[in-house]
Amino acid sequence: MDTEKLSTLLTQLQGHQISIDDAITKLRSLPYGDIDGYARIDNHRTLRQGMPEVIFCQGKSSEQICGIMKHLLENHARVLGTRATVDQADFVSNQIPDSKYDPVSRLLTVERGSQPKPGKNNPYAVVATGGTADQSVAEEAAQTMEFLGSRVERVYDVGVAGIHRLLDRRDILFDADIIISVAGMEGALTSVIAGLVSCPVVGVPTSIGYGASFGGLSALLTMLNSCATGVAVVNIDNGFGAGVYAHQILKRLMKLD
Repeated sequence: MDTEKLSTLLTQLQGHQISIDDAITKLRSLPYGDIDGYARIDNHRTLRQGMPEVIFCQGKSSEQICGIMKHLLENHARVLGTRATVDQADFVSNQIPDSKYDPVSRLLTVERGSQPKPGKNNPYAVVATGGTADQSVAEEAAQTMEFLGSRVERVYDVGVAGIHRLLDRRDILFDADIIISVAGMEGALTSVIAGLVSCPVVGVPTSIGYGASFGGLSALLTMLNSCATGVAVVNIDNGFGAGVYAHQILKRLMKLD
């Protein structure tokens, strides 16, 4: 249950539009909801963290994803699923026609409630990639932030093999409030960006690269061993985690304004 639905419930109770027993019945499932024993959905997460539970679709059946999404939609107007396949998205679309799927980011969403779009003067994050092959992970980060209501700018294919491409976008980098650097191979882009800017930088190593990159381990170690300051690193290919982290920082900045 999000704050809007809870506020509506309490207003109805205060105005004697519903009984105390009805309110208690609706609140009884607030901590979590059980779905046929295969999932226990955290209905309280929005009240604690400001965003509902997100569905990690990888490893789940299409039926399970659909069941979890329907339960979340009973309590929230907007639902997000990550790492969804085309087949999973097609199954959900047949059951939930207003669901949307992006094959690049692999995000599966339902948005039934309006959300204010961030203005041009809002704090913003830059999502930068070393190469075009990193775009899937980058879009997972960028679209996650946009789903949550953050302002995002994209700077793609600016890897260190042609560093002039990165320097050509220095104005948008210098004005950013946080930068997500997505790179595979050796992952050097994150150190270079962090050495240029004054804002926090989140490194996202990707599994893109030849054999000795060990599925992203090489990029991960490079980012963890960065000699530039102000760098945090998430797990390999974890665009979602980087997006949520950046959104939380931007949300705090908005409160300070």
